[in-house]
Parts: sequence; C-alpha cells; structure tokens
Amino acid sequence: MIWIVGGGLAGLSAAVALAGAGRKVVLLEGAPQAGGRCRSYFDATLGCVIDNGNHLVLSGNSSVQSYLKTIGAEHGLAGPDRAVFDFADVRDGKRWTLRPNDGPLAWWIFAENRRVPDTGPADYLALVKLLLAGADARIEDVIPCHGPLWERLLQPFLLAVLNSEPRTASAKLAGAVIAESLARGGRAYRPRIAHPTLASAFVDPALKFLAEHGAELRIGQRVRALTMDGERVAGLDLAGTPVAVGKDDTVILAVPPWVATELLPGLTAPVEFRAIVNAHFKAVPPAAAPRITGVIGGAAEWVFAFDDRVSITVSGADAIVDDDREVLARRFWADVAKVLHMPGELPPWQVVKERRATFAATPEQAARRPGPVTRWRNLLLAGDWTATGLPATIEGAVRSGQKAAALALARSAV
Repeated sequence: MIWIVGGGLAGLSAAVALAGAGRKVVLLEGAPQAGGRCRSYFDATLGCVIDNGNHLVLSGNSSVQSYLKTIGAEHGLAGPDRAVFDFADVRDGKRWTLRPNDGPLAWWIFAENRRVPDTGPADYLALVKLLLAGADARIEDVIPCHGPLWERLLQPFLLAVLNSEPRTASAKLAGAVIAESLARGGRAYRPRIAHPTLASAFVDPALKFLAEHGAELRIGQRVRALTMDGERVAGLDLAGTPVAVGKDDTVILAVPPWVATELLPGLTAPVEFRAIVNAHFKAVPPAAAPRITGVIGGAAEWVFAFDDRVSITVSGADAIVDDDREVLARRFWADVAKVLHMPGELPPWQVVKERRATFAATPEQAARRPGPVTRWRNLLLAGDWTATGLPATIEGAVRSGQKAAALALARSAV
C-alpha cells in the first residue's frame, strides 16, 4: 500500500501515477478539498467560481501534459495556437506583441516586429549565460538587469516564474526555466491557462480517475505526526487516531515545507517564502481581449481575461500583501481598465492573498531543497519545494509527484 500525505498537485500526480500502475493508494488531505494552492471555489461576492490564483503553464511543460492526458483533461488548458505574448505599458499606453517562431533556431529576434521594442538581437543572446550559471550565482551576477529587454520582458517573466525579486534570485533556476522554454523554441512556450477553472483541469478529473482506479480518498483528515520505528515510518497520527503503516508500505509526504519540517524535525528545507496577491473582478472582458496581457509600470503584473471575469496576479508581493484589500482592488482595476479599455468604475471584486505561496527562489533557499529520498527507507518527499531542478511551479510540483511515484514503484518491484 502507498500512503500519500497531501492532496496538492504533487500528491495528486503521485497518486495518479501509482493508482494507474495498479497500486493500492490511500490519499490523505487535511484541508476540506484537494488541490492545495491550485484550487477553485464558489465566491459569494462575485457569484461565480474563481481560482485562488492564476497559474500559467507552458505547452512544453511535459510533466503537466502527461498528467493531464492520464486523467483525461488534456483539453483543460486554453491558449493561442502559437507563442504570442501581449504587453501593455500603462504609463505611456505603448503596446507590443512578442511573436517567437516555433522552432529552436530563434530567428524571430532578428525581426523588429516580433521582438521587444527598442531591443536588438545581441540583447537576447546574452541569455545563454543563464544556461551555464552555477548554483551560487544570482541573476544580476550573470546578465544585465536594466534596459528595454529587462524591463519589458525578462523582469516580468522571471518574476512570474520565480516569484522572487529577479535580480537577487537564483540564476541557475532561471536558466532551468529558459532551457525548457525559450531555448526550445516557441512551440515549447505557448502560454496556457486552466479553463474554465483550475479545479476543472487539474483536480476534479484526478479525483475521478483515482476513484475509478480504486484509490481511497480521505479528504479532511490531517496527519498530525509520524511514528518512526528505526529506519522506517511505522504509523500515522490522524488527529489522535493512530493508523499503522505496514512493513511493505511506502509513505509519500507531499505537504508544504513548514508542515514537512514539523513532521520530520531536522529536515533541511526552505525557510523563506514569498507572497502572491490575486484579484478577481466580475466583469466581462471585451471579446477581442487577449487571454493574457503582461502589464508594465502598473500595480498589476498580468491580466487574465476569462469569459465571465477578469483576474490579475502580482508575484513577489510581500510589499503589498498587508495592504487594505479594497485599496488593492482599486489600484488593480485602474490598470485593468487601461489595458482592456474597460470602464473605470470598480466592479464587484475579490482579493486573494497567499502569504507563503512559494519558497524564495534565492541561491541560499534553493540549496536547502531536499531530494525525494529520505533516511527512512519507506518515506519519500514530493512538492514544488523539493529539488525538482525548477522553481516552485505547477510543472515542478507534478514532476516531483511523478518522481516519487517512480521511486515507490521501483522499490515495490524489488
């Protein structure tokens, strides 16, 4: 039997891989719903289902694609047929669209109408240095953090994927993202967002798949402690109720790092985190509005246009996470109104704050990420905060769950 503690995307992806391979799986999630930070819920203020936040994935995210295909949700993501990225500078009204070509030979950087305004081909070639960066290097140590390319593309892109101030963030993690996206050509980084919701793409189909494959789902049951017997986990404490872990069982711990360190004293894990602030507005965007628009010079950073609502995301949001919610909503809507050419009157709104959304993607915190294998022979770790080689992204979370599942299958085959 495989016990999976945590029903976020890392735990769900591990459970899907194991149940699909015919293993008996018990999934334990302490919250009232699965999904972790990738969740959807009905918001009474807006009168519709919204996501806790906006999570962008790319067409080349191979782990995400295989996960969605397995659970029958490969059509749960929406986005353009080609890599197209719209940007708007709310300070001067300037707009542009980045149009990379599909193949890995990046000839688009030589076409003025495809690249960032006021940039030249040599500016983009400097990104190769990130691919070679060492583990201790910060981005500012490797590439110039100024100029049009930085301000109009790299800073917003890297802030979104790292959820940390890019200048002082890990150059190695930035290079890993570029290696799996920009370096592979536009075919690998067509932008994709869950449609209509995160739950409909990533969570609900997974729960259905698990139920159909005989997995036991225990939602709302939190593991309070692990009982150790020498080199193995021997039991789980479910709010005072002990549950025995069989001698041939495996436990996959797929919980946030602060929970993991409580359950496993002495575990080295990230201890610094960064916030994300999202806002949702009950307003129908113009029919011609791009699904995603990058905002330069504003309070909002990315504007997402859904059929029935508009959402915005601010990454690395520690400086504003404690601000008044209505003040934030008004700031954000001022940007949305400019970007999407909508009325300035504030519509019904909701602001969602994730104070510990991801670990801080600095070289120091990245060095604290543990691998999936622990010193207990039947205990594995999963989560976007483990050593996936990527920042804390959906792709990293799913990849970590699939890796833990592969290790569990290999051990049970011995």
